[in-house]
Amino acid sequence: MECPCLGRYSWLDFVFAVVGVCTFLFDVGSDVWVAREFYIHGELFWFSALLGFMLFSSVIVQMFSWSWIKHDSQLKDYDSQTEGRRVLLCGDPKRATLTAFLHVFQLGFFLRHISAIWLGFCVWWRGDGGSEYAVYLTHDLSLLRLIETFCESAPQLSLMIYIMLHTNHARTIQYVSAMASTTSIAWMVVDYHRSLRSFLPNANQQAWPSSMVYFLWNLLLIAPRVLTVALFTSVLPQYIAAHYLCLWLVFVLWAWLQGTDFMEGPVGEWLYRATIGSIWYFSWFNVAEGKTRWRSVIYHSFIITDSGILLFTWWWLRDPESTKSYYFFFLLFIPLSYLLGLLVKALYYCCFHPKHLKLEGLGKSGEDEMDAGVAQTASLQTDSAQPKVVSHRPQVVNNRMAKHVNNFYSTTVYPVAKTEKQDKNHDGLNTRCWFS
Repeated sequence: MECPCLGRYSWLDFVFAVVGVCTFLFDVGSDVWVAREFYIHGELFWFSALLGFMLFSSVIVQMFSWSWIKHDSQLKDYDSQTEGRRVLLCGDPKRATLTAFLHVFQLGFFLRHISAIWLGFCVWWRGDGGSEYAVYLTHDLSLLRLIETFCESAPQLSLMIYIMLHTNHARTIQYVSAMASTTSIAWMVVDYHRSLRSFLPNANQQAWPSSMVYFLWNLLLIAPRVLTVALFTSVLPQYIAAHYLCLWLVFVLWAWLQGTDFMEGPVGEWLYRATIGSIWYFSWFNVAEGKTRWRSVIYHSFIITDSGILLFTWWWLRDPESTKSYYFFFLLFIPLSYLLGLLVKALYYCCFHPKHLKLEGLGKSGEDEMDAGVAQTASLQTDSAQPKVVSHRPQVVNNRMAKHVNNFYSTTVYPVAKTEKQDKNHDGLNTRCWFS
């Protein structure tokens, strides 16, 4: 079996790693500053809500991060360079204890950023080995940032819009901040999409025009959903938690019925399904093998129905006097934006997604990949006339990204590594050895 390896780490990857940690620190700093402003002005409810979103998101991200570190420490077949680099996040027992301590105090995500920067500096500037593992870390960071986006940034954006509606007053900077936050959420989706595609051998097929169209339809679908939730909250704030909980339970059940297989144990898998439930509250995310078109149709139909109910409830219970300047705009913008987003999404898969390219042995055409959503990736192309060269040197393969790619293509595009425990016991977790 051919085992392609991850791409080379470049100076651009290093720049993005530095920008990523700066963005992370700015995001935390801005959240703390806003929370402080709420506290100073005596707005304890909004202060508590903001801190709750921050803490909830941080705990979820730390749990994923630590679970992945524990799993990675069990992987075998690393080459000598990677084995040496792996100690950046775990390594000897003392360093493993320190890593666990930092995760408990919500610093594990920051540690990953610093580790990625340091390893990237060693690889790019000093010319040391470990390029594949540096790319490995950046893929994990991309997925963690996506989780943080929908567990913190999206709810916070709804809270910001709710405050603007509740007070019936907003400064220009608040409008700009809301639009910038919405754009940032949509861009994070694109960033993860490109990260997943860069995991594939033919990543150069993802052109920037294609990414821009991908960004546009995510922006057009996410923005009205966030706005609808904020509008509903402005008239029935006491029911928004119950609404979220009911939909979250439905989404978690749906993820379970789809038979997700992402984490390396039942506890981790239920954590993943719970997180998917939070993501689905705002945006579609494909999680299992098989045809995704009808899953996407079911999801969008459900969200359109739910958003319609929320929007009607707001219109029915709104204060006509305080909302007369903008209610018609919202009633027109929200459905048109979502409809336009679906049309742009269809346009993407018809014209910009390289679905006509075939992968030998893929077992399905690009048409079957329609509507794979946030993590959907483009079809692969291999040249069957070229001889397959089997390398006996272990390659670094990111199991998590490999599983996602395999799910989205319903085949083994990347064989997945086994842990030593799985290799001995064959415990049926559907992981695949990346060599044969």
